[in-house]
Amino acid sequence: MKNLPVKRAVSSGGIVFKKEDGECSVVLVGVERKGKLVWALPKGLVEKGERPEETAIREVREEAGVEGELVDKIGDISYWYVDKEEGVRYHKTVHFYLLKYLNGSPENHDWEIKEARWFPINDAINVLEYPTEKKMLLKAKEMISKLCG
Repeated sequence: MKNLPVKRAVSSGGIVFKKEDGECSVVLVGVERKGKLVWALPKGLVEKGERPEETAIREVREEAGVEGELVDKIGDISYWYVDKEEGVRYHKTVHFYLLKYLNGSPENHDWEIKEARWFPINDAINVLEYPTEKKMLLKAKEMISKLCG
């Protein structure tokens, strides 16, 4: 494994929030992993010529079915993984942005997502599968509390 070639991958994602009936909620996407529904933040690869902020907005629209307006950058996560088919080790960075909900519905998610839906923020933190994404959502929660009340 140590002698595998190394490549970099860059993705971007968004945490979309809205306030409804006095409660702030965020959209999560459910993907199937090994026969189990796993809740995650919408994200995807930054395409050539695209800025990470644009990717976050596009991925939220595609994966979660909602439109969001850029508020601010939340932060980045980085990790390593091996693509066994390619025989390559990847160092991946994912940029996360906070987006204010504009319109759309999670039912309009794309084919690669099994389910998308709104969660109250604390419920979303509890159901997220990946610890690094939980940290991003905790950071976003602080930012949202100033905006969402």
